Amino acid sequence: MGLFDKVRGEFVDIIDWTDDSRDTIVWRFPRYENEIKVGAQLTVRESQVAVFVNEGQVADAFPPGRYELHTQNMPVLSTIKGWKHGFNSPFKAEVYFVNTRQFTDLKWGTQNPVIVRDPEFGMVRLRAFGGYALRVVEPVSLLRELAGTDPAFRTDEVSDHIRQMIVGKLGPALANAGVPMLDLVTHQEQIGDRIAVALNVELRPLGIELSRFIVENVSVPPEVEAMIDKRTQMGIAGNLNQYAQFQAANAMEQAARNDGGAGAGMGMGMGMALGQQAAAAAQQPQAPQQSAAPPGPPPLPPQEQWYLGVGGQQLGPFDATALGQQVANGTLTPDTLVWKQGMAEWAAARQVPALGSLFGQLPPPLPPQA
Repeated sequence: MGLFDKVRGEFVDIIDWTDDSRDTIVWRFPRYENEIKVGAQLTVRESQVAVFVNEGQVADAFPPGRYELHTQNMPVLSTIKGWKHGFNSPFKAEVYFVNTRQFTDLKWGTQNPVIVRDPEFGMVRLRAFGGYALRVVEPVSLLRELAGTDPAFRTDEVSDHIRQMIVGKLGPALANAGVPMLDLVTHQEQIGDRIAVALNVELRPLGIELSRFIVENVSVPPEVEAMIDKRTQMGIAGNLNQYAQFQAANAMEQAARNDGGAGAGMGMGMGMALGQQAAAAAQQPQAPQQSAAPPGPPPLPPQEQWYLGVGGQQLGPFDATALGQQVANGTLTPDTLVWKQGMAEWAAARQVPALGSLFGQLPPPLPPQA
């Protein structure tokens, strides 16, 4: 401190602090050798508390207001100094201004993933991040436990400690929530409130508390995200036909991105094919759902197939019913050549025992007319 500051300390008896920062929690008022004159003017603004410390011992604390310092309004310091009947000379004391407003926009995040057991995916590594706001609720405790003699105690000096506490509480909070990983987004607010309550139990003895705690996002590793995306795609596809159309649409989109006419032509062709498939599917009537029919008898054995040789031409094949019709119209006679699979050569129908029944059903020829 220079000579001018020393002289100013001898004549200026105004003690106050105008906070020009956004992250200072505690600020020590600078006075030459910490001397304060009798009757000095103390101004404590809103969201501030002034705490007097004498030889390392916390003395009086002043809430917002304007004060003229005498023994009457400094009972603790007067007791420490032994001022029973007042005093007239300057006294030594450190004055700390404690900022009691909310410090917002503070961030937290998990540097390493937290492993939890999920009912659907098994063991999953989760990462989370969010924000919080803190404020001082007990200035004296803050000075004793955290700030100490720091002339400018800032939020970054306590944020690391709070982040470690948050990560320590996050794992148990997620595990005890009993919520599947896919439903965490709908329970982030409740989980954040549970973590804030647990943190404040440990922070209040230090003189601070979290006035707001937010879980902005809970994320999974990239490989788990890929599996979730694939499951989502399958859910959209619904069945194999729709899934094939979905894959074709993806291929069409990628082809359309390629430079040149080939990619555009491919995309157009696939688009027309998909359009035709969609139109055909729309025109087809939807068959009503039927219950599965009970199993029936096995299929009938295949009938023998016969070939006829008529006038030097091969006719057929004919089954047994068709052969009867050929007999009825006179195409098949006992002298007609016939063949089926398994015969070595063509034979007259009269020589095949299997065809004897066809001709036995015919009436004999009429007798000659007189």
